[in-house]
Amino acid sequence: MDNFVNMLNAKVLPIANKMGTQRHMTAIRKGIISTLPLTIVGSFFTIINNIPIESVANFLAPYKEILDIPFRYTVGILALYATFGIASSLAESYKLDKLTNGMLAVLAFLVSTAAPVHVLKNVNGVIDAGRYINIANLSASSLFASIVTGLLTVEIYRFLKNKNITIKMPDGVPPEVSNSFVALIPAAVILFFFWIVRYIFDFDIASFLSTILMPLKGILVGNSLFGGLLTIFLITGFWTLGIHGAAIMDPIVRPFWEMSIAQNMSEFAGGTSAHHLSTIFTEQFLQWFIWIGGAGGTLALVILFMFSKSAYIKDLGKLAILPGLFNINEPIVFGAPIVMNPILGIPFIVAPLVTGTLSYILTITGVVPMMMARLPFTVPGPLGAFISTNWSIPALILTCVNFLIDLAIYYPFFKVFEKQQLAKE
Repeated sequence: MDNFVNMLNAKVLPIANKMGTQRHMTAIRKGIISTLPLTIVGSFFTIINNIPIESVANFLAPYKEILDIPFRYTVGILALYATFGIASSLAESYKLDKLTNGMLAVLAFLVSTAAPVHVLKNVNGVIDAGRYINIANLSASSLFASIVTGLLTVEIYRFLKNKNITIKMPDGVPPEVSNSFVALIPAAVILFFFWIVRYIFDFDIASFLSTILMPLKGILVGNSLFGGLLTIFLITGFWTLGIHGAAIMDPIVRPFWEMSIAQNMSEFAGGTSAHHLSTIFTEQFLQWFIWIGGAGGTLALVILFMFSKSAYIKDLGKLAILPGLFNINEPIVFGAPIVMNPILGIPFIVAPLVTGTLSYILTITGVVPMMMARLPFTVPGPLGAFISTNWSIPALILTCVNFLIDLAIYYPFFKVFEKQQLAKE
């Protein structure tokens, strides 16, 4: 075991650390995470629009279309917001003007993905003649296009600035005015570049990237048990090495997560049953069914710690219980520790694989619905599962069952760990 851990430290850890701190990967992660407040707020309106109380539903029925608007302008145009966040984050890492680069990236994204549709005459009294943008092109389905345009815009801007292909203002000019003039030539270059690519060469970045990357989405974030378990294994495996598993996987899997939950939410808002949505292995599926108390399902371990005979373990359990109830498990991961500890690391990986498999089986058989909303990760597990599956009682029960499974898997390893600690004490 020691040789295996040493090998991982020597071979895997440096690569994982480079991925986690690489400039562009960090910008993608920060940019997409910056959209979380919008998607969470948008989810609340979806929940309000589908409260399973007949009297409340009847009262809200006349306002259904109005209540849908916040969802459309948050989750419905998620990629637009992500573009600004990604470009701003990358620009900040280069010490470039964040606001300018964010705006130019939004320009590039709109030019390359949101081609206006020219309507020549009225269509059944629904829309008038004119030019329209389909906001579906700005949704999470274009998230990879937003990543590419956001990163590429900043790199073009940086290249031109480093080569002094800009307009410089005299000293004493206010920075906001100076930055605007510095951006004139880069803005023109960026606009023409993406316009030529999209309309002269007729190359649709969003469609191309979707065609290339969708098979990967189907593996890691879709309805494949193997893919879902692979994602769980990688996240928990990195954690046991002392690496923030979600942070390492975020640049790879988060765009798929965002696309999947946004698609589920959109389908549900359009009238599709929560049992028949597109994606099972969303981030919320992991959050509410598997990460009970945090990655690794550590709330069960915290409960065991609270009743330990070891003074240290018992005190740690008391300290970790409150954060654990709200799915924050760094105190137990680094305090026990689980990191670099094979005794606790094994159940940390195995328990989520077991509960993930059970949750998958119950989902595909229709016992529990799929996730149709996004809540803050700090909502306690059973409540989060209950609300995010359209108020499903079986989903709430499943979370409790998974907690008991975690408890059973952790218990024998906990006893070995406790015995070691008692010997030290």
